[in-house]
Amino acid sequence: MKNMLIVGASRGLGDALSRGLPESGDAAWLVSRGKPPSLAQLDGVNRVWIEADVSSAAATHQMVTALEGQRLDALIYNVGIWESTAFSDDYDFAAIAPMEHERILQVNLLSAIHCIQAVLPNLKQANHAKVILIGSISGVENTGSPEVAYVASKFGVRGIAHALRENLRADGIAVSCINPGMIATEVPYEAGIDQALAQLSGTQIPVHDVVAIARCILSLSHAACVKEIIMPALADTWA
Repeated sequence: MKNMLIVGASRGLGDALSRGLPESGDAAWLVSRGKPPSLAQLDGVNRVWIEADVSSAAATHQMVTALEGQRLDALIYNVGIWESTAFSDDYDFAAIAPMEHERILQVNLLSAIHCIQAVLPNLKQANHAKVILIGSISGVENTGSPEVAYVASKFGVRGIAHALRENLRADGIAVSCINPGMIATEVPYEAGIDQALAQLSGTQIPVHDVVAIARCILSLSHAACVKEIIMPALADTWA
């Protein structure tokens, strides 16, 4: 039986991770502002919703309180927001308000540091816990993404993973960063991978593939550490 904390668990990839990672008998604490649909899934997993906004200073206290000192075998941090005009021809760095930049960096970067730090005692109780941070292909060199705050935050997530790994190596805690390209979040996990492939003709990565990578990392022995995975869609020639 595994205990896991999934931060950013209510929609898109977060919902897919909440459905696809825990197995019957596992316990999963799901952190999100909105109620995760996966709570209704009847598959033998004990899912507990922690209603929290990670941009708030109170979020880490809410997580620690809900965990009640229990061990965590895995932490998956899947949080990402971006500029309102990101990934479109309307994006204009000069027009983005400083407050928008600050919120992106707070949620994507600082909140990850605060969350991990808060639950370290829970992770250290486990026998070789694993931490998985969900980055982005935008945070990888030479992808040409122009969204300044989002790109900076996702480069930072990779930095967190690499530095954190050195801090936790002596505790036997492996830290991995997954950097996916465009994900087919509009096709839900329960619809199946075939529908995602048919609907988007392979131009976006089905959420099932990211779940499969995360599941593989969690299944590895404590002798292995996957530092980083970069997985663009095969059709993304720019990536």
